[in-house]
This record gives sequence, structure tokens and C-alpha cells, in this order.
Amino acid sequence: MSYEHILVAVDLTEECDPVIKRAMNLALASNAKLSLVHIVEPMAMAFGGDVPMDLSQLQQQQFDQAKEKLNRLKNKYPEVKTGDSHLTYGQPRHEIHQLAKEHHVDLIVVGTHGRHGLALLLGSTANDVLHGAPCDVLAVRLVKTPQ
Repeated sequence: MSYEHILVAVDLTEECDPVIKRAMNLALASNAKLSLVHIVEPMAMAFGGDVPMDLSQLQQQQFDQAKEKLNRLKNKYPEVKTGDSHLTYGQPRHEIHQLAKEHHVDLIVVGTHGRHGLALLLGSTANDVLHGAPCDVLAVRLVKTPQ
């Protein structure tokens, strides 16, 4: 099967390198457009929405750090053009699905840590992205490197 637009969901850690490389290989083989996305989750979501303090400054710092890391990643992989990366706030599943629909993505590539059980096998974000995705999803197994 040939793809036209591949969206790679990245967590901006070193672990995302194999995910990007797999997506780049698929994009080259299909002559497909390659895009990156990173979602910054609202800090209030981590606290169940009940936060007794203003987290806006911390949230902005988190967003700025993510933007800097995404720019470094784009420099590392020049195959991803400047206009083909997305950084947004929100719930990863929803934002990734929305981007896939808006940009006519036909393959989403995510990393998975391969634990036990379906949800753990895929990881929470990968599992969420899989369910209800508007296109194919490729889960790239991330192998933990020995320290």
C-alpha cells in the first residue's frame, strides 16, 4: 500500500528517533509527505482539572521547551520541512485525529513500549490514537536500551 501523507506523533525524547526513521523510510518508499506532531497536554489534565494554583506560566514554559526541542528535531531530520510540523495543546488522541483529518493524513506513526496487555502493549497514547483513528496507524516498537 502506498501512502501520500504520513504524520509522526513524537514525544520529543531520544526514543522517538526510531519512530521518525521508520516513517521517513515509508515516506521515501511511497514518495509521501512527512509531518511531525507533538501535543503538549494541559497540566490541569494531570491533576484531574482541580488545580488550586495558576499553572499558566509553567504551561507556557513547557510549551516553549517543546517548541525548542521540536525545532532541534527538524534540524536533525531535514526531510521534515518547516511547514510540516505541528505543536499544539490538548488531549493527544483528539489533536492527532483532528490533524489527520484536516491534513488528509493516510498513515499515523506512533511509538510503543511493548509492555503487557493491549493498552500496555501499545502504551496509553498509542492505544488512544489507534482507537477511532481516521486512517491507518503504525505502532513502532521502542526497544529500551540497556544502561
